[in-house]
Amino acid sequence: MPSKTFDTVIDAQTSPHVVIPKEGHTHTMILLHGGECTASQFAEELFESQGSDSLTLPEILPSVKWVFPNSGIRNNTRFDVAESQWFDLWSSSHPQERKDLQIDGLRESITHILNIIRSEAAIVPPERIILGGISQGCATAIHALLYGGIRLGGFIGLSGWLPLEEDINIKARWSASNFTLLQRIRTLFKTSNTKATSPRPLNEDFHNSELAFKTPVFLSHSKDDDVVPWLNGDMLWWRLEEDLGMEVEWRLYEEGGHWVNEGRGVDDIVGFLGKVMV
Repeated sequence: MPSKTFDTVIDAQTSPHVVIPKEGHTHTMILLHGGECTASQFAEELFESQGSDSLTLPEILPSVKWVFPNSGIRNNTRFDVAESQWFDLWSSSHPQERKDLQIDGLRESITHILNIIRSEAAIVPPERIILGGISQGCATAIHALLYGGIRLGGFIGLSGWLPLEEDINIKARWSASNFTLLQRIRTLFKTSNTKATSPRPLNEDFHNSELAFKTPVFLSHSKDDDVVPWLNGDMLWWRLEEDLGMEVEWRLYEEGGHWVNEGRGVDDIVGFLGKVMV
């Protein structure tokens, strides 16, 4: 029997979940949920997480507008089901398997996220926009950041990894410039499919698009994560800091599972934001 196919749902299901600031709007946080989750579910669970002072993120950051994009529904080829995901993924523990499945969804999702950034950048300056996500959301958001080509206020990645790193062929900085790496990333998501379009970068001036590499980054992972092994997050940190020369704050916790380490993890996020929210 032939496998079922499901078209990507681009409708109300991809409208973001937005939480308005409690005080005057100064910054916007755009955070992507993980696979098999929705924006509202992610927001609810994230806002239940507390720092060591028992305060939640909205309480600590009352002037932040929270934007939680929705991925929509895509086909999971391995299990032949339709589910919420940013791109088709064969294995979250071994994300380099069946890379061919990932490109179309990543291309669509990058376009979706860049359009949200454009909308928010019409309200607050890009340097007051923080992008990030958890798990597959982190994996998608980091590609959106690099592809977009502008410096944002910061990036927060939780329990994530870098998809298609072998295809980008990241080398040490002495053997490939950031300009060359940016070319590889954008070429990777170009398409000859007449029904699909390549994402439009935020920065149309290609020669200034390396500004994205100036975005400060916070990454965290827990050693007991049984969904995405912490070594995948460690490799993401290595690629961004050592190969791309980005400024990365890397936190590895003993416990926390596939989530934010309770207490210390929230404290570390807030500490990072305190340094980058200008």
